[in-house]
Amino acid sequence: MEEQINYNLTQLSTWKRIFFMLIFAAIGSLVRMLIWAVIILQVASTLLTGKANQNILNFGRSLAVYTYHILLFLTFNTEALPFPFADWNMTADLTVPESKEVKK
Repeated sequence: MEEQINYNLTQLSTWKRIFFMLIFAAIGSLVRMLIWAVIILQVASTLLTGKANQNILNFGRSLAVYTYHILLFLTFNTEALPFPFADWNMTADLTVPESKEVKK
């Protein structure tokens, strides 16, 4: 058991993933703040014009999908790195793999 733990701790790929997870956790926080700005702009647009602004809708949808990709990566549901290491629209085509049984 201890040998397995030592082996896991020495894997460069694990440490690399942890590094990217920290980066994307920070990016995710910034994106969530940006989503709040989109919400405020959309509310203001709706109050002033009586309808939602299509450009803001599209941008908000794009940010939501990007956030989804970040969350999939942070929760180990995908190995695909989010933007800027992949195409911006890649998340729309991303499929979540079936859940795997955890080996004991």
